[in-house]
Amino acid sequence: MAVEKGGPAAAPRRRTVPVLAGLGLALLLGMILSLLVGRYAITPREAGLLLWERLFQVPSGPESSAARVFFNLRLPRIFAACIVGGGLALSGCAYQGVFQNPMVSPDILGATAGAGFGAALALLLSLDSALVQLMSFLFGLGAVAVTMGIGTAIGARYNKTLSLVLTGMVVAALFQAGISLTKYAADPYSKLPAITFWLLGSLSSVTSDHLPVLGIPFLVGAMPLLALRWRVNLLSLSDEEALSMGVNVTALRGTVILCATLITSSAVAVAGIIGWVGLIIPHMARMLLGPDYKALLPGSALMGALYLLLVDDVARGSMAMEIPIGIITAVIGAPVFLFLIYRGSRS
Repeated sequence: MAVEKGGPAAAPRRRTVPVLAGLGLALLLGMILSLLVGRYAITPREAGLLLWERLFQVPSGPESSAARVFFNLRLPRIFAACIVGGGLALSGCAYQGVFQNPMVSPDILGATAGAGFGAALALLLSLDSALVQLMSFLFGLGAVAVTMGIGTAIGARYNKTLSLVLTGMVVAALFQAGISLTKYAADPYSKLPAITFWLLGSLSSVTSDHLPVLGIPFLVGAMPLLALRWRVNLLSLSDEEALSMGVNVTALRGTVILCATLITSSAVAVAGIIGWVGLIIPHMARMLLGPDYKALLPGSALMGALYLLLVDDVARGSMAMEIPIGIITAVIGAPVFLFLIYRGSRS
């Protein structure tokens, strides 16, 4: 059967645009709502005045407490939640396309475990926050590089995709052991709580200085993924069939993995380990948009941004003490995933 350039078309084209537009509008409304959520109350009128004064440089005297909270804490955190959530969902969707397995998540090649070990080691060595992010980012990329190197060497004799997945599991397990070792060696009264809290995932320490660390790798990784999104559909074919259509599957698979890993590592470097987003959100986006990656990749990014934005609102607004985001995503993600498995078994 001939495969069109656009890939599978389970979701009609006329439905795709309204769904993506609706997700974009929902994300915009979620961002506006999130500006008003928090322990420091800011009314819609105050938020509008603050934005007006900042955008049009209206003199308003000394900076108020509301302005400091709004621009230095709340606004950067909202942008960070959107980038992290969108990035994790986008990379999870890309990984699922590469490996043609809906059970795959961004940590399948060891990126999350490697980034977590890098941050834990930096915290153990009492390095500053910039070096914590740098080590987390580099170790995340390094873990995937090790996985790709070993997996490719093994895959020369066996199935390439299976070799990468199995090697990724081994590399992730080694880095998880490294995380456990750093926690064991850490001071139980100072460094151990810092490592533990960071590994739970949180956006509580995000400032405007973190946005370039998140935004630049996200753009560098997301733009190629979105530009090549129709080609991801071809990964469902055999290498010979895809090659006959003019697609270098090896190069495509490597590009997608590199871009997804770049996004994942930068997200983990700033926000810690936030699980389930890259696994659950692509499934939910697939229910709305179908399996065509032309729509599924941008849809997953928009839905992931909205999801983590709302989760962060719950984390910082539901209790007097902020709840780590990783706990909430696990509480939501586990039963949702079981429901999706049950739904799939019934269909």
